[in-house]
Amino acid sequence: MKEREDQEEIFSQILRAGRRTYFFDVRATKAGDYYLTITESKKFTHDDGSFHYQKHKIYLYKEDFTEFHKQLKDATDYIISEKGEEVISERHQKDFKKEGDDDHHESTKSDFTEVNFEDI
Repeated sequence: MKEREDQEEIFSQILRAGRRTYFFDVRATKAGDYYLTITESKKFTHDDGSFHYQKHKIYLYKEDFTEFHKQLKDATDYIISEKGEEVISERHQKDFKKEGDDDHHESTKSDFTEVNFEDI
């Protein structure tokens, strides 16, 4: 049976992060137990100024909380320990240059090796 869209949230938090918004909603099962939905909503703007949202949702049940929390913490701790908290991506920093980038260097066809897949 499809989840009712108007189902009341028992507890809800919103995290706005640029053009993404994350919703953390506690809902109740038919039996009265609680579960968590995590929704990522991303805004896309069209050339004409109109926009739409793309949404992705995860359902997380109590029996998975401990292991999910542990693995999420392990993964985020690993990223912070390896790369720090500073955002280093082209999308977030307009002046970001990849290692080895050179403004005066242009790729030419001679930079690539031709591969004939019939030989593989």
